[in-house]
Amino acid sequence: MKRLPKILLSAALVATMATSFTAVKAATPPDTLVQAWQIDDIITLDPAEVFEFTAAELMGNTYERLINYDPKDVSKIYGEVAESWTVSPDGKTFTFKIKPGKKFASGNPLTAEDVVFSLQRAVLLDKSPAFILGQFGLTKDNVKDKIKQTGPMELTMEVDKAYAPTFVLYALTSTVASVVDKKLVMQNEKDGDLGYNWLKTHYAGSGPFSIRDWKANEVVVLERNPNYVKPTPLARVIVRHIKETATQRILLEKGDVDMARNLNPEELTAVAKNPDIEVESGAKGGVWYLGLNQKNPNLAKPEVRKALKYLVDYSAIADTIMKNKGEVHQSFLPKGFLGSVSDTPYKLDVAKAKELLAKAGLKDGFTVTMDTRSTAEVTGIAQALQQTFAQAGVKLEIIPGDGKQTLTKYRARQHDIYIGRWGADYQDPNTNADTFAANEDNSDDAKAKPLAWRNAWDPGPLTAKTRAAVLERDSEKRAQMYKELQQSVLDDGPFVVFLQEIENVAMRKNVDGFILGPSFDTNSYAQVTKK
Repeated sequence: MKRLPKILLSAALVATMATSFTAVKAATPPDTLVQAWQIDDIITLDPAEVFEFTAAELMGNTYERLINYDPKDVSKIYGEVAESWTVSPDGKTFTFKIKPGKKFASGNPLTAEDVVFSLQRAVLLDKSPAFILGQFGLTKDNVKDKIKQTGPMELTMEVDKAYAPTFVLYALTSTVASVVDKKLVMQNEKDGDLGYNWLKTHYAGSGPFSIRDWKANEVVVLERNPNYVKPTPLARVIVRHIKETATQRILLEKGDVDMARNLNPEELTAVAKNPDIEVESGAKGGVWYLGLNQKNPNLAKPEVRKALKYLVDYSAIADTIMKNKGEVHQSFLPKGFLGSVSDTPYKLDVAKAKELLAKAGLKDGFTVTMDTRSTAEVTGIAQALQQTFAQAGVKLEIIPGDGKQTLTKYRARQHDIYIGRWGADYQDPNTNADTFAANEDNSDDAKAKPLAWRNAWDPGPLTAKTRAAVLERDSEKRAQMYKELQQSVLDDGPFVVFLQEIENVAMRKNVDGFILGPSFDTNSYAQVTKK
């Protein structure tokens, strides 16, 4: 990536680029939004690979997709790059017409060729989020036949089955379906990599902002895309990596940053009393959960899986560590999704847990590790679990690490327990069912790697039931199918879901127009202004 001009660095050094706290106060520039945020989970900037919360939000502000939805009413689907679309009578071919006159930030025109290239590229690269497109029968071998350009501004996508149309359309709103600039990407291709090694640290989109700079665990800089249909009021957005929440609060109160993204409950309560600061909150389609690796012989025992579900003090975590940041929820579908189950059958019950452990031949407990991202809230949850697990003789050893370290280990199935947050990739219930309740191949070298695979769990008949649910066009019948899937995972799955996320953003009162969307990639800066 290009380095920022020295004039910019010197003009707003303290307010925008420093990554450690300084006592010198410097107001943020009026045309720049500065955020304090822990961003150590950013691994890549390639939308075909991005599968982490922070990077996905950045993708949502810098790239466009064929289809999108109204963040205030997710049932309202609209064309972003697509001008219109039709579905064939057999329900298997989708035809899209592209809006004329669109341009990438590079100045290159956006055509059907770019869309076809982008979707094919995501499947061919086959990175973590590729399964979102692969679930429609798209593979490396057939994708060039299934996704075709049929005119300068028209393309078709053929799927393998007559899915519920909204399921297909919602999948195309996901980050992996972002449209990239073919000409620019291929100018940087090396050894047939489709520009992958270049795009990991560069930008080739058409969204409201372009990505000017990314320094890992330090800063991300977005700049206004002058070719966007409605240029942003802000000239730039700067995200500073500030790990300590107390430092985020101080910087926000001093006016050195405009927004703080990771404040803990006590800090949120305190800054809300400041007349210069307001806190915005919104329910998100994300759930907090523990993933229990079934390669661990103790965790593979059904009684142990259930015992651990009785060793979580759900209410205490929601009321203290995650106060105003999460509410008790135990099913894999968040509230608001078709068929979501809100029942909470588990509570802290040490006696019940001990009984189950004894049935598993572990009456004296056992020792197990948990990979834990080093943020205040995750560490707090881990310590709370450590205390309640110990009451039944389960010794929990916490292994701290940054976002990249813990995710890499988790994705390689090298953990015992992983504590994490899962956000819906698109606004259809299959987005979570497909990862929590389905696993086509549980071998180490499987192509598809959903959460069930990451935790080495073969869900048996649930995979077929998950596949059947996406073909049901009757919404009531489909909802019932998802309720049954959730109940099965709730009863026997290797997931301890304990909260649904509530996201909070503390910001200076002169900031207006920030959209806190229902998904992690729908938080938008496009219309933010500073009074």
